Amino acid sequence: MENNFLIGSHVSMSGSKMLLGAAEEANSYDENAFMVYTGAPQNTVRKGIDKFRIEDGHKYMHDHDIQSLVVHAPYIINLANNKKIASYNFAIKFLHDEIVRADAIGAKQIVLHPGSHVGLGEDKGIENIAKGLNEVIDANQTAQIALETMAGKGTEVGRSFEQIASIMDKVELNDKLSVTFDTCHTNDAGYDVKNNFDDVLNEFDKIIGLPKLKVVHLNDSKNPFASHKDRHEIIGLGTIGFDSLDYIAHHESLVDVPKIMETPMVKLEDGKTKKSPHYFEVQMLKTHQFNPNLLADIKNQ
Repeated sequence: MENNFLIGSHVSMSGSKMLLGAAEEANSYDENAFMVYTGAPQNTVRKGIDKFRIEDGHKYMHDHDIQSLVVHAPYIINLANNKKIASYNFAIKFLHDEIVRADAIGAKQIVLHPGSHVGLGEDKGIENIAKGLNEVIDANQTAQIALETMAGKGTEVGRSFEQIASIMDKVELNDKLSVTFDTCHTNDAGYDVKNNFDDVLNEFDKIIGLPKLKVVHLNDSKNPFASHKDRHEIIGLGTIGFDSLDYIAHHESLVDVPKIMETPMVKLEDGKTKKSPHYFEVQMLKTHQFNPNLLADIKNQ
């Protein structure tokens, strides 16, 4: 594997194996990085940290040269809307607990969707997110909260670098914040990552600062440029295309940044069985070669 080329995907941390199982899944795809939810993303049920198999997971990661672990906060956390104050306060508390869990398993980054303002307006949404982050962030935490660039569907906040910078400017412990750059989302938001990634990165550097970019979500897009839709596609089968995503994955400015794929599973003809594309995506990115038989290979694995 190339020096420090960090590539991984979103894997499952569940059942009795928890972190150990997640690391094993990542290794089965030939990855040296991975991302997990600490529990189901659509609810707030979480096991105690003592059930996470942290020591076993870390030993397996060490033995198999898995270098990077990222946590994704559940998308039920919405700091942008405070109409229902009980829900807003719950989101703050849950995010705080998520930081504790991320620190416990050794994740340096917690990916967070900034949230949707749901009719309150962008400015109020930004204000609410910053207020929530100021309440939740602790000076002693290790993990940074990596605000994700969004596609801008509905009332999502974070569809522009300016919006993310505005949130960050309002947070006191700014060193505890970072950014997740999602290639599908930025494409769908109107940033030309396909043809002019260097220009997009320069714009990011001017507005937010390149040192803040700590996670890349490497996803192709099912949607046309600037469609504000947010539907991920397997690497090389979408509108961004393999060459552009391969260029981003190996970009010299992002050597130490984990690239995490959240690309969709492939359904077989029975309509039930699903197969992961990740092993084949990793092989393509390692060799810089698009696999013309990609779909067939995924289905036949």
